[in-house]
Amino acid sequence: MKVLVCDSISPHAIERMRKACIEVDVQDKITADELLQVVGEYDAIVVRSRTKVRKPVIDAAKKLKVIVRGGVGVDNIDVDYAQAKGIRIMNTPGASTASVAELTLAYLFALARPIVQATISMREGLWEKSKFEGIELQGKVLGIIGMGRIGTAVATRAAALGMIVLGYDSRSIGPAPFMQMVTLDELLAKSDFITLHLPLTPESHHMINAETIAKMKTGVRIVDCARGGVIDEGALYDAIRAGKVAGAALDVFENEPLTDRKLFELPQVIGSPHIGASTHEATARIGDEVADILIGLNRDGC
Repeated sequence: MKVLVCDSISPHAIERMRKACIEVDVQDKITADELLQVVGEYDAIVVRSRTKVRKPVIDAAKKLKVIVRGGVGVDNIDVDYAQAKGIRIMNTPGASTASVAELTLAYLFALARPIVQATISMREGLWEKSKFEGIELQGKVLGIIGMGRIGTAVATRAAALGMIVLGYDSRSIGPAPFMQMVTLDELLAKSDFITLHLPLTPESHHMINAETIAKMKTGVRIVDCARGGVIDEGALYDAIRAGKVAGAALDVFENEPLTDRKLFELPQVIGSPHIGASTHEATARIGDEVADILIGLNRDGC
């Protein structure tokens, strides 16, 4: 089996695959044009969130049998088209759960206590103590939209902080510990903080928009460590400017890398460049799960 690794995974995982007699080429900065030129040589490719596998790449991949997505979402892959061509799509859904959940909690704290803004102020030589009064998370209502692995992990951690946790999922979800499942409208109306943990689909695209924001509490704070495109960024900008939304923390964006930086003109917005799964531990787990998948598929062995 010949494998192209398009985005970085752990060196240990690469070594494991090579010991299992898999031919592995690592090109973790490969461009879209370069991928088109070489993908036809490979039986499998490994991607994370950076590399997009769209129809032109799939058409050029004459030998491709499997695409492995290191991580959860597969919206950077044209899944139906690939599957129609007989290409398997596999991912590592549990590997980054703790890392993304912890980044979400970090953002909840940073929205409640304006740590980022205070740091910037101090770097400018200021001492604006009265400007940075925050709020406590204890006793506040956290609404979680999307109750998969990560949403559930966030709920457990938030409940331990003394937050009142509401959950919404479009699927039928039974009773969950530490929280109450509610309708989307009830969640929007009652939540002091809202965090998103759902894939980008035609149904979830711009789920957070002018209409749904209007149903939220004035002063709500929003976190998105899930997928760009779930939030209508223009509507969010307008709502922050109007004072409806008190703050937002964004790890993901509709277009990545981010080019339109209008949201970051607002001091109420903090963010990061899609680093939810970027921890040492998650990278190691993702690599190991990718290696397990490909070693298991390598029928030729050594």
